[in-house]
Amino acid sequence: MIIDIVSDVVCPWCYVGKRQLERALALEPQPGLQVAWRPFQLNPDMPEEGMERAAYLRAKFGEDGGGDRYARVRAAGAAVGLDFAFDRIRRTPNTLQAHRLIRWSAAIGAQDAMVEALFRAYFLEGEDVGDKATLARIAVSVGFAEADAAAYLAGDRDAEALRAEDAFARQVGITGVPCFIVDRKFAISGAQPPEAFLEIFEAARREADAPETEAV
Repeated sequence: MIIDIVSDVVCPWCYVGKRQLERALALEPQPGLQVAWRPFQLNPDMPEEGMERAAYLRAKFGEDGGGDRYARVRAAGAAVGLDFAFDRIRRTPNTLQAHRLIRWSAAIGAQDAMVEALFRAYFLEGEDVGDKATLARIAVSVGFAEADAAAYLAGDRDAEALRAEDAFARQVGITGVPCFIVDRKFAISGAQPPEAFLEIFEAARREADAPETEAV
């Protein structure tokens, strides 16, 4: 089974969705599972340096700063063991550099660890995951050499490929994340409960086991 996860590192529902998927896989492990994290920028026009968090929230949600929305996501996080620390976040970043690290980490089989580290840094520790020094330190924590991480982040390798992949996701109708695509045929959007994932797994298994019919 292949699961492509379209996600952004500043999307709290994506972190909740990751935990829900993990719960589903704990209930029903999938032998030979392959998981790939795919890029989606919720704020593709964000300045490279990001922006001050309070100003971002006012611009996006109005003067209340999305208080009700964040109360809901905080409760959803608590239900899966995540203690969101939104009050620690001081800047909303441009996430292109974080997505570059996620793509790069696939080379050493560390995508899940990289995604987890980025989510944790942003949502639990309030770190600026658009800052290259912070990202280099996160890369080291999942197994990259410090010099290699700094050199990679200093360049722009994979940036255009990531922008193209993000654009393709929008072209095929993905307007929000997370979106979990199973075996390139079945999709589930949002931070759904484990039971929803189990239904998709079953549908994918039935599809895989269905006998092929020959054209006549």
